[in-house]
Amino acid sequence: MAAPQNPTERAELAQALRTEVRGEVDLGATARALTTMDASNYRRVPIGVVAPRDADDVAAALAVCRAHGVPVVPRGGGTSIAGQATGTGIVLDLTRHLRRIVELDPAARTAVVQPGVILDELRDAAAPHGLTFGPDPSTHSRCTLGGMIGNNSCGAHSVAWGTTADNTHALTVARYGGDTLRLAGGRAPETLCGLPGLPGLPSLPGALPDALPGLPELIRTNLALLRTRFPELPRRISGYALDALLPERGTDLVRAFCGSEGTLGVVTEATVRLVEAPAARALAVLGYADEAAAAEAAPGLLPHHPLTVEGMAADLVREPAGLPRGGAWLFVETGGATPAEARAHAERILRAADALDGTVVTDLAGQRALWRIREDAAGTATRMPDGTEAWPGWEDCAVPPARLGPYLRDFRALLAEHGLRGTPYGHFGDGCIHVRIDFDLLSPPGVARFRRFSEELADLVVAHGGSLSGEHGDGQARAELLPRMYGDELVALFARYKDIWDPDGGMNPGILARPARLDENLRFEVLPKRPVDVEFGYPHDGGDFSAAVRRCVGVAKCRTAEPAGTGVMCPSFRATGEEAHSTRGRARLLHEMLAGTAGGAGAADDAAEAAAVITDGWRSTEVRDALDLCLSCKGCRTDCPVGVDMATYKAEFLHHHYRRRLRPASHYTMGRLPTWLRLAALFAPALNALARVRLLAALAKRLAGIAPERGIPVLARETFTRWLNRRWGKGTFIFSNDEVAMVWPDTFTEHLSPEVGRAAVRVLEAAGRHSIPAGRGLCCGLTYVSTGQLGKARKVMCRTLDRLGGTLGAPLVVLEPSCAATLRTDLPELLPDDPRSAELASSVRTLAQYLEEYAPDWQPPRLDRPVTGQTHCHQHAVLGDAAERRLRERAGLTGVLSGGCCGLAGNFGFERGHWDVSVACAEETLLPSVRAAEPGTETLADGFSCRTQLEQLGGVRARHLAELLAEGLEEGPE
Repeated sequence: MAAPQNPTERAELAQALRTEVRGEVDLGATARALTTMDASNYRRVPIGVVAPRDADDVAAALAVCRAHGVPVVPRGGGTSIAGQATGTGIVLDLTRHLRRIVELDPAARTAVVQPGVILDELRDAAAPHGLTFGPDPSTHSRCTLGGMIGNNSCGAHSVAWGTTADNTHALTVARYGGDTLRLAGGRAPETLCGLPGLPGLPSLPGALPDALPGLPELIRTNLALLRTRFPELPRRISGYALDALLPERGTDLVRAFCGSEGTLGVVTEATVRLVEAPAARALAVLGYADEAAAAEAAPGLLPHHPLTVEGMAADLVREPAGLPRGGAWLFVETGGATPAEARAHAERILRAADALDGTVVTDLAGQRALWRIREDAAGTATRMPDGTEAWPGWEDCAVPPARLGPYLRDFRALLAEHGLRGTPYGHFGDGCIHVRIDFDLLSPPGVARFRRFSEELADLVVAHGGSLSGEHGDGQARAELLPRMYGDELVALFARYKDIWDPDGGMNPGILARPARLDENLRFEVLPKRPVDVEFGYPHDGGDFSAAVRRCVGVAKCRTAEPAGTGVMCPSFRATGEEAHSTRGRARLLHEMLAGTAGGAGAADDAAEAAAVITDGWRSTEVRDALDLCLSCKGCRTDCPVGVDMATYKAEFLHHHYRRRLRPASHYTMGRLPTWLRLAALFAPALNALARVRLLAALAKRLAGIAPERGIPVLARETFTRWLNRRWGKGTFIFSNDEVAMVWPDTFTEHLSPEVGRAAVRVLEAAGRHSIPAGRGLCCGLTYVSTGQLGKARKVMCRTLDRLGGTLGAPLVVLEPSCAATLRTDLPELLPDDPRSAELASSVRTLAQYLEEYAPDWQPPRLDRPVTGQTHCHQHAVLGDAAERRLRERAGLTGVLSGGCCGLAGNFGFERGHWDVSVACAEETLLPSVRAAEPGTETLADGFSCRTQLEQLGGVRARHLAELLAEGLEEGPE
């Protein structure tokens, strides 16, 4: 089935959809670009995206698409790893509106959900009743129930609670054309969760429906085939589960539908089973010599009834701190009614296990830290230790658990034979292995090797009695090879089954039945063949901007509804809920921008260009608009499992987009803030007075591109360096080098909050260090970088390096986290060929880091009070806050600072048009945590932006850690 290419046909389709569907219909470039890819190696360009409001809208969209001969692709979180969430027709976005938990019945332990419900949302709703949904993929914070049904997802706890099919009782499904069926498992209606059939819909418990003619005969005439050709193993996900339709298995239509990958119909509602969640959990961590030894040990632990048996090897764990001795580990989780019971269960497993070493972890923080290693593996495994790219494709084969050890040895041998590397990990208790392999998918020889390896690995899996897919489905990655697993006769039966459900072939064509080749539609084919001309060095990507953009593999950790713990990524997505404003969405748009580059270096071939979505390169308004709400918080640099650095990509794009063009007013004002503040310092009292005149302030903000809701910060009457020079007498420093602390006079401390600098000097003096300014006229270039004025930023940075002269390399105390982060990362990446840049970057210290390193014996004053506030996003992403946490602890400052971003983020929150998002970010965690604080709690914020946001939105005076410490010291001479 081919998508219409004629503009007239597309216009007619759009009009018909907008007439019949109440939800959003978007055939624009941005919507199409955002859905060309999922988390796989594949790319297909859709016609457009429809976000139905309800089940009626789904049916209406399917009817229109059938009338126009247009394929349909149901899409949830877009985290599928085999390509089944991509397509050439209309993408149904089921996450925007269809995300309601219709009913939750604790007594029956069931829930009725719409397909766009995020798994964690269901688990959160069930938790107060002591219940949970058993299957839990590592993408649980963003995957949808509809997607889990489509892929028959499993997760870490499947040894205890099974697959999604095991936990689904009933489905309401809309077919291509719009007719709707109610599917039930193979049991009587009265035992099916107590739910009657929906009004007007046929209820089909345990019987083959008249609405699917030909299905009874297909089963009756192929009983022997269905009874003998499906391997019995816990993670057999490949193909259609036609054996579930056998009479002795209850003719289970729900189980047969689960795992159909959107090729049969669209789930509009599901009744799922909930299980009792253990009140307490413990984690036995077992160390083994290698992964094969760990794999062979896993089946022996199953009789002890663990909740999970997860495995990983040392090549996945880059920093094995806290893990027992060994080259591979099993994570074995246990549950109990009390912490003591859960711990005792884990200790029994530890004693029974033949492990090199082991430990039991009971505290929640320790367990979360270990599980985070496992959950981030889908991203971290995409980079080998040497930085080489690795890709999915053979992400989740499964074999009988007893065969896992021998299979892994043969798998490693096959990798070596093909000169490939991979990092296996996964659900050892179920015999399911995840792995990312360093395929070369950019060159024809590399793609050919990818095909040969895939064919041989399929044969290896089958030889061990396994399934090509053990969790994520076949998609385009493996469906072509299903005959090797099932034989031609059974695969032909799959096609007949698909035709019974979808005689017009409109549901997700090219997936499962009559699949596309596994080496077609690779998403890398359309990228430039040579590196594009860019400003940053991209040292971790070989200087190649395309490789940097390729980092995003689509696992969508950036689409979580709330930051994880003290995490940051991605505040703009959480504020808007729009894919375009997620890190993944922006990376997808940049990918399509590169794909559509025509006539440039290494432009893609004509066929690929014909499928281009964004065709105006760096001038793209679609990319510009998506990046406009990026706060440049740098959270993704750390929180993204593969280290996507959207702040850098944004700066790069803005540089090219506005090159030799008129920029927004804010780029000339706030983007060049250091220059204006140096001039304003001469007239600070007068300018402060004028800023208090409402009409003048409003006019100034309008001309400067500042949001009218913003207040204008007050200029310091005396700059920090002037105060410091006056303090000691300019040019009269006589201290020895081991007594001197060089303090960086950043723009914000210098002109807007010199009290922070004065406090830091007081603290450094108490620690036996005398402060001197690092120099005059120094600037890190932050504001130029954040607005994409990279030529100017480079000049400013070079001038700074020149002025530092002989002091270059001496430790620098930088009080403003954003400036410290710029010096640490942006400076060496913009000046990669200047060795001085790396020297300066390595010298940067926060106040806490400096004190810990150069005054380790100093005891801070005991303040003994609680604190609230937020860790600066750049500090979290680039510098880390471990030294700050230790210093706060030594000073008796108790409490945890929140994650997320304050929403001001330098120039972002000041710019016109950003007010609503800026406020939404502040209201996410920062302002609620401050409001909830007990009286007497100090509000900490080391960043000027954070302090300004708290003052302007919350009426709260926040302080830098240096100010609190200085207050606790005895008053000294000024």
